[in-house]
Amino acid sequence: MSTTGDYGPVTQDIGQADDRPDPAPDIDPADTARGERRYRFLVAGYAFSSYGTFLNMVALNLFVYETTGRALAMGLFMAVRLGSGFLAGLAAGGLLARFTAKSLMLWTNVAQATVMLLLVFAPEGIRTAALMAVSVVVGTCGTLFMVSLRSSIPEMVGGERRSWANSLSITGRSLAMVAGFASAGVVVSLVGYTAAFVVDMATFVVCAMTVALLPIAGGGRRKDARPESEGDSGGRTQKGEQGTGTGRRMPGAFLRSAAAPGLGLMVVLRGADAFGSSSHNAALPVYSAGLDASHPAVFVSAFWCLWALGNVVAQQLIQRYIKHTGRSVGAPGFGYGTCLMSGAFILAFAGFPSAATAVIALVAGAADGLTEVSYTSHLQTLPTDLRGHAFGLSATVENLGFGVGMVLVAAALDGHRPLTVVAWSHGVAIVIAVVFLIRVTGSRRRDRVPAPRSGADRGEQVR
Repeated sequence: MSTTGDYGPVTQDIGQADDRPDPAPDIDPADTARGERRYRFLVAGYAFSSYGTFLNMVALNLFVYETTGRALAMGLFMAVRLGSGFLAGLAAGGLLARFTAKSLMLWTNVAQATVMLLLVFAPEGIRTAALMAVSVVVGTCGTLFMVSLRSSIPEMVGGERRSWANSLSITGRSLAMVAGFASAGVVVSLVGYTAAFVVDMATFVVCAMTVALLPIAGGGRRKDARPESEGDSGGRTQKGEQGTGTGRRMPGAFLRSAAAPGLGLMVVLRGADAFGSSSHNAALPVYSAGLDASHPAVFVSAFWCLWALGNVVAQQLIQRYIKHTGRSVGAPGFGYGTCLMSGAFILAFAGFPSAATAVIALVAGAADGLTEVSYTSHLQTLPTDLRGHAFGLSATVENLGFGVGMVLVAAALDGHRPLTVVAWSHGVAIVIAVVFLIRVTGSRRRDRVPAPRSGADRGEQVR
């Protein structure tokens, strides 16, 4: 089943076999290898900037608290960052329709490097204002970069390699997360906040240089490209409108795609997943302090390192699966992965022995990796001119779910145990995931039922 508007087929039902690779034209293997090699360099640059991001997640929060002396300021800093990402998600599709993915990826890194440089040299009196500027720029540019990268992957490596490409980028980010969190305390303790900010700035510069040196496809489709899946009128514009006709109809076309069977439910489940994530992010420090009040950071650091390790292992298994079967990770993996991940995070707060909790953290990371690859790969099956809007809306929903969750969870943790709060929050995601899986299963069963033959066919058989 598909929804068809002015742009041809908008999306397929989640029940259909979207784990099969997209049909590809005859492509020179040398061009394919060259494209994959360039993508590996891009992922390396992205991993560098991700390391700086995770390093600063620790350093900036500590610096905000030290500068203002108020815990409320840390919450405000995070709220501004999430709010900026929320608004950036709404604008991302339109920006990708007007500008190339390469230009967006380049200038978002330049902007983040610049604002970190301003923070380093900000006088004492305007440090708070500089921190707010960092929060706005990092939240906005981080979302725009991710939307640009994910929506352009099919153009960069080919639709049949999208799951491999998604898995590789997630692997790079997970390794960067381990390194960033593990080194944050050492960097801040030994060389101070300024050095941490300089390192972060340098990682954005490295990523910007990588993007600048590589040919990156995607984006800017209004000006000189026709939609990938256009119908008879998909790429037409009136004289004197230079591509604006498509742009004007795009929000309505995306709303039709979001209403297509299953896709809207996937985005809702992604938002519920983000809501659940806010609960364990907020509850981990509280739970860790209850385990060891003198060293509360030990459990949190160990848990996230094991989570990231599980994520990396899952990506390696996914890449081997793709290599040996030639198939992408299908949409059902998103539902199963969400159930497994949410269940694992609930169990992490149940008070099991350290060895069992370590295994649970590994499982949570592996399941999280599966959900991200399957979800991203499915959204990448959308037509080219709708893909940026889809990822933009998804980023908006994720930021909204995480932001609202942080507020509600922080209030709930004052009167309830971490296990209770996490169980309720992730329980919502599990319920929606079960509904999603029922929807997928039902659709696939209907797809396996043979279509009824026409009367003419039956008549020919009788004769």
